[in-house]
Amino acid sequence: MPLWDKLKTELDRAGRAAQGALDEGKLRLEAFRVRQLADRAAQTLGYAVYRARAAGGELDADSYARLGAALAAHEAEASRLEAQLAEVNRRDGGTAAPNAPPNAPPNAPPDAPRPGQPGGQADESMPPVNPT
Repeated sequence: MPLWDKLKTELDRAGRAAQGALDEGKLRLEAFRVRQLADRAAQTLGYAVYRARAAGGELDADSYARLGAALAAHEAEASRLEAQLAEVNRRDGGTAAPNAPPNAPPNAPPDAPRPGQPGGQADESMPPVNPT
């Protein structure tokens, strides 16, 4: 029966890995959704300030406080979720940054250029381009 025990152990490990991937995916999706809400709140605040100044005045304090509080709340939630995601990646041994672009070197910051792009590492499989 050691074969069955080994099979059960491997299936359990695969199940835990799959569940971890699903949990990470849910966390990424939630962080993305909250970041979109923060972007919309920032956009709303910007439009309100713009419209108030275009009308020759300033945005009233109540509106600014309300819109600013909404933006701050979404930013705080996004930061919390991104910290949770970083913790999950660190705990599970993930090597890439949470928002790193595809083909980015391991542990690259999210805005790092990809290899083969201007500012990125050269791609040896591509011949150099001669600007003529």
